[in-house]
Amino acid sequence: MIITRRAFTAALPLTGLALTGVLPLNLVTEAMAQTPAQVAKPQSLPDMALGPKDAKVTIIEYASMTCPHCAAFNNTVFPKLKAEYIDTGKVRYVFREFPLDIKAAAGSMLARCIAKGDPEKYFAVTDLLFRSQDDWVMKDTTDALVRVGKQAGLSKQEVDDCLKNQSLLDKISADQKYATQVLKVDSTPTFFINGKILKGETPLKEFEKKINPLLKG
Repeated sequence: MIITRRAFTAALPLTGLALTGVLPLNLVTEAMAQTPAQVAKPQSLPDMALGPKDAKVTIIEYASMTCPHCAAFNNTVFPKLKAEYIDTGKVRYVFREFPLDIKAAAGSMLARCIAKGDPEKYFAVTDLLFRSQDDWVMKDTTDALVRVGKQAGLSKQEVDDCLKNQSLLDKISADQKYATQVLKVDSTPTFFINGKILKGETPLKEFEKKINPLLKG
């Protein structure tokens, strides 16, 4: 979905969001060819990652916090992937925001604000948001995110300030635009395993087929 200022303004009364910016995602007709180096390099925001930097395999996920397929992957596949590969030091796992709508952008912003650069906190917040997706997406999003923020120690004012942070929104937007134009990401979840793209909600067995040969190489 391309989020325009007009669409954003129209959505505000329906969502209850305090967010004031937009995601100026401009899709291009011809995407540039991506290379592993282009995939690996973080752009505007630092990567939130689990696992050692020198792992043989790096998985990068692009996800939207309101995407049901992303939530299903987080809730059923990711815990097994984490236990088998990330926690054992075999894989480095990077999560990157690709919000498909304003509410997803708000969830991503809150996760960044709560984590303050701590990957463990960041993944804990995204896990909470995915597992409670129906609660905060289908209801008053601002009130729900304030409650999540308070659980993490933020005041209502701090959550409001986070959701009004135009600089943070611009960085998320820039990273999303780069992913669209350069890396050819056009849906969520999209994964890159050592630079090779894998689209859609993917079962653990499919990851194993991709990962295990790389670990042996």
